[in-house]
Formats: sequence, structure tokens, C-alpha cells
Amino acid sequence: MSVGRKRLKLLGILMMVNFFIYVIVEVSKSSSQEKRSSRHVILPGGKFWKKYTPHKAYWNKQQHKLEHLYNPVLALLSNMTVEERLSSNGSFWSSCDPDPYVASELAGFENLPDRFKDFFSYLRCRNYSLLVDQPHKCKHKPFLLLAIKSLTPHFDRRQAIRESWGKEIKSGDITVVRVFLLGQTPPEDNYPDLSAMLKFESESHQDILLWNYRDTFFNLTLKEVLFLKWVSNTCPDAQFIFKGDDDVFVNTHQILDYLKSLTKEKAKDLFIGDVIKDAGPHREKNVKYYIPESIYEGSYPPYAGGGGFLYSGDLALRLTNISDQVLLYPIDDVYIGMCLQKLGLAPEKHKGFKTFDIDEKQRSNICSYTNLMLVHSRKPQEMIKIWTDLQDPHLNC
Repeated sequence: MSVGRKRLKLLGILMMVNFFIYVIVEVSKSSSQEKRSSRHVILPGGKFWKKYTPHKAYWNKQQHKLEHLYNPVLALLSNMTVEERLSSNGSFWSSCDPDPYVASELAGFENLPDRFKDFFSYLRCRNYSLLVDQPHKCKHKPFLLLAIKSLTPHFDRRQAIRESWGKEIKSGDITVVRVFLLGQTPPEDNYPDLSAMLKFESESHQDILLWNYRDTFFNLTLKEVLFLKWVSNTCPDAQFIFKGDDDVFVNTHQILDYLKSLTKEKAKDLFIGDVIKDAGPHREKNVKYYIPESIYEGSYPPYAGGGGFLYSGDLALRLTNISDQVLLYPIDDVYIGMCLQKLGLAPEKHKGFKTFDIDEKQRSNICSYTNLMLVHSRKPQEMIKIWTDLQDPHLNC
């Protein structure tokens, strides 16, 4: 057979194959159209593109500006990397000078309580130095790092924790270490000068971290951010972190048993506590957590109550990085919820965390504490008694 006839025959076969494919596609298309025609047509309920509505509340507006800087698409359009965009605006977003524009941009600024004026005037400052450090605290890779928020005058609480649930442990491959997180308590806040006592305490126990910022309720968020940066720089190999207040009782053994039972996949994104969902700002002026409408609008993401929560060291490092993209917020536990949301995560509720205490009739029964991880709140003497009773080898619950 000549070459020409072979090519002609091959061409005929290809045309037949294409014809059959065409028939099959058309029949399939017709069948699917018939099926769809028997159903109701679903019309979109609104416009595909939503028009951006500018925020009125100050925090939301400032957060939008920050997100604009970190937007990789806008960086591409400006022929600059995100790092270059941040660098060009760096003095604005890391300045420790009072913000000269806040009074004109935050509605009703002059009528706000002083704690709001102070917080928002220095909102962008995160560059506070560490006055007392523990650079060797994590030289042995900790399985669990206990980080306890405290105030300088709370010597009795810290000592009770050291003698009870906050004891440092080195047993086999399990190492538990402890740090207390403090800011400065200046005389203008009606605190006595306790610096000499704190210095002696730090030298005796090697567990104090002290930064040079003013230790106030609103600045607990700053304490969160500075601690995360300390973890990233000094304790990046900690497997798990418990972070809580100095007036909670923690069943450390129960926490250790729980952590040992986790799979590697579960441990990576671990963040558990007493989770609050579908909450929003308190608008009553006499409430501790009061936030005016001029400052924040919208609801809060899920967050774990600040009395205490447990999370992985891996997640701590990711929270450190993402916290740069979330503007400081006056309520620390809500702020961590915002950072988690930015990572596409949410805290998980665990029934072992009782940040609103247990029933009064159960409080004197030691067996009520055996399966709990945290109870809020307890006095120093109560912490020691509960801990001592839980160690009783004859305890039968």
C-alpha cells in the first residue's frame, strides 16, 4: 500500500473517532440539561461583588490599614515585596512615640477614660526591653512550659505556685519549667517600690521575666505578644505551653497525662481552654471589659478565657509571626482569638477548664479536682491544700 493511501486511511479513522466523541458529548450534554430543567433555577440573592463599606470604629479602621500593608496582591501591583512595603511604613507601625493623630481619628477621644487614651496613644509600640531574663530556662528542651501572668506585689501567689502545681520537674524525658511574666508597676499607679524584693526573688528562683512596660489590665495583650517573642527567641523547642493567671489552680499531672495521649497530628494545632463563642464587646461603662462603639464594631472570634489555656509550642511560633499582622486589642484573650482566626484556627473547648469555677458544694471535695485541668480562682493557701491532698497516695475517688 502506498504512503498516500496509508495516510488517507489513517485520516479516515481519526475522523470517525472524532465523530463518535462528538456524539457522546452531545448526548451527555442533552441528558444533563434535561435533568436540570426538571429542577428549580436558583437565582443569586445578591451581587457577586460586594462593595467595601468603610469601618467607623477606630480599631477596625487601623486593622484594615495594617492588612492593606500585608496584602501580597497590592505588593505585587506596587512592584514591592511585602517586606519593602512594611519597611517604608515601619516608623508608623512600630513607633513608641505618642500617636499624634489618634485624638482626631478616634471619635470622642477626649471623653474616653484614661486607660483608653493611654492604650491607643501607644498602640503601635511593641519594642519593650527585657529587664530580667532567664536565657537558660529552656536549655533542656521542655515538654511543658508553665507561663504565669503575675504582678510584682503578688509574692504570695508566686510562692504558692512554686510549692504546688508550678513545681519544675525533670523526670525521664519529661521536663516541666516555669516562668512568671511581669511588667513594671510604677509609683504613679500607687504601687510601692518593691524592686529590691523582686531582685532577690528572681536571684533565688530564676523564674522571673520582667519587661519595662507599664503593667496594666489593657497591657495584658502586650504581655501576650512579648511572651510569644520570648518563646520564639529563647524557648522555641518547648513542646507545649500552659499560660494562665496567678490566681488559678492547675492540676499539672492531669495536663501531662492528657498531653502524653495526643497524636502528633492533634498536638500540632493544639489550643484548648474554656472557649467563649458568639460574644461581642461589652457596652456597659461600669463593666471591666467595656469597649465603646467608637473603638470596635462587630463580634469577637471564638476565644479561650484568659484564666488559662494550653497550646502547642509549634502553634506558639506561628502565633508569634501572625501577631505582627493583628493590631493590639485591649482584651488579651480576645486578641489571641483574633490571631488564631488569622491562622484559620479556632480554640477547642475542653471540659477540664473551669474558669468560672465549679459548684460551691463541690469545692471542698478533693475528688472534684482529679479530672480537672484548671479552676479559677483560688487563694494561695487553697492552692497548696488542694495540691497536697491530690498527692495523697491513699486518695480514693
